[in-house]
Amino acid sequence: MSTPTQTRAYASPVDHVAHGHYGPGRAHLSPDWNRPVYPFQGRITADGSSGFRAGPGRYHLYVAWVCPYAHRAAIVRKLKGLEDVVSLSYVDDERDGRGWAFRERRGADPVNGFTLLEQAYDATEKGYAGHISVPVLWDRRTGAVVSNHFPDITIDLATQFEQWADTSIDLYPPALRPEIDELNAWIYRDVNTGVSRVAGAATEDDRERERHTVVSALERLDERLAERRFLTGDTITEADVRLWVTLARFDTGRWELGDFEHLWPYARDLYQRTAFRETTENLPAAWDAPHGRGR
Repeated sequence: MSTPTQTRAYASPVDHVAHGHYGPGRAHLSPDWNRPVYPFQGRITADGSSGFRAGPGRYHLYVAWVCPYAHRAAIVRKLKGLEDVVSLSYVDDERDGRGWAFRERRGADPVNGFTLLEQAYDATEKGYAGHISVPVLWDRRTGAVVSNHFPDITIDLATQFEQWADTSIDLYPPALRPEIDELNAWIYRDVNTGVSRVAGAATEDDRERERHTVVSALERLDERLAERRFLTGDTITEADVRLWVTLARFDTGRWELGDFEHLWPYARDLYQRTAFRETTENLPAAWDAPHGRGR
């Protein structure tokens, strides 16, 4: 069982000469890797039937300001009012071949005193050689990672801590789950990972093809939002959180979010809410402009 530590230990500065760039050499990138990229997939349940019972003070989130998938977890935690139930800390924005690290800019690891997030993975599975990702949900009681499977982490935060949460916000209502799941699937495919494929395209033809996929998806979402305030109606759901973290980082090189009649005010509407604003850095002043979607 891990206990909070007062030690303020930090990793050495990013050094690509000594440690290389993150990615090459990690097992999940090799032909021999035959496990999921996000292999730790424990689930939190309100009744503890999964082996991980929801409760205050037991769990900790390791996240990164720069990672949209980790950003989702930070938003959901705040939307549900779980700040005093599930603790949270940030890794440094930059990484070298050692992966995510704790440095002075974002603060030390308040739970274990780790200097590298890799240490949390190694504490869970000795010799772990796979992808070192955020978010990570850590269990103080067992001293191990519960999950690094980002889709599950936000669902569990949204649904399994209701005894301590703000129950006026239901991000994953049972009646809407099929619709939310369908939205999440194609938003992830065409938007969340689509912008990464644009940025990583090897040729201009590939870049244009991927850009077209993203823009077509955003046009579809823009049409959907012409008739409703949020993606499934009048209330925020998990689908809105998953989309918004990409909109806040949107850049395909030729299109701006302001080019979309309904998507742009929708994104600014969400940004007015504390959970989105206080977990986001460095958005331009245009995000504070009136959005005209209040009801």
